[in-house]
Amino acid sequence: MADFFSILSNSIMTAPTPSNTKYVPVDPDHYNGTWKGAYSTGEKFSFSISDVHGFRAKVKYQSDKSPARYQEVLIKDNSFRIGDTKFLLKKVGHAQIKTVVTNPATGGTVLNTAYADLV
Repeated sequence: MADFFSILSNSIMTAPTPSNTKYVPVDPDHYNGTWKGAYSTGEKFSFSISDVHGFRAKVKYQSDKSPARYQEVLIKDNSFRIGDTKFLLKKVGHAQIKTVVTNPATGGTVLNTAYADLV
């Protein structure tokens, strides 16, 4: 039982803390449009971002190896999540993409990082 509590305590100590910033309106011109990129594996992906109002947007995420995902997102700290993928606006027209990929055979996960440009 002691091991359980030490694991729980360590997990709490190392867990990421949530952002203390508030949701604030973003510039729609920085996000609206089609973003394209490719992972190091050669898999291509795209984001179609539209209807940006305040800090809300509608997003379609499509990659070569997965079906299209549609979601309304909240933009905070220049980023949003759609499924297992995080979009982070690094500078106008350039974003960092991180996607967690799970191996169905082993259950292991890998974090793929790539960059996308507004086209």
